[in-house]
Amino acid sequence: MASRYVVVAGCGRLGSMLAGELSSQGESLVVIDRDGRAFRRLPPEFSGFTLEGEMTEPELLRRAGTHEAHLFLATADDENANLFAAQAARTLFSVPRVVARVETPQKARLWSRLGIETVCPALDLAPAFLEKKR
Repeated sequence: MASRYVVVAGCGRLGSMLAGELSSQGESLVVIDRDGRAFRRLPPEFSGFTLEGEMTEPELLRRAGTHEAHLFLATADDENANLFAAQAARTLFSVPRVVARVETPQKARLWSRLGIETVCPALDLAPAFLEKKR
């Protein structure tokens, strides 16, 4: 199976875990983070590329090959940066599938209506916690 191209914007705990898993699945990918030290979180078997810089800069997204990506994951701790980068991936680079980490449920609902898939811990984890009360 031919590998596809993924851009992971943000190399914190979540981004580095996703990048490691996608790399082990044979995906071609690049990880972006403003702090080059964040790339130390990537597992030793990570076989993708890294690019230091601001995920909100369209020129950096271009250098990352975002226009070639089939999937863009915005995973940083900053939800506004995630949403900006996700919107750029969708509108400037025509990435078919864009997913952004969002902390605020209201923003998650709004951005979902605008075509950005979101992962919101409060919305996504609440049912799991409620299930545990039984």
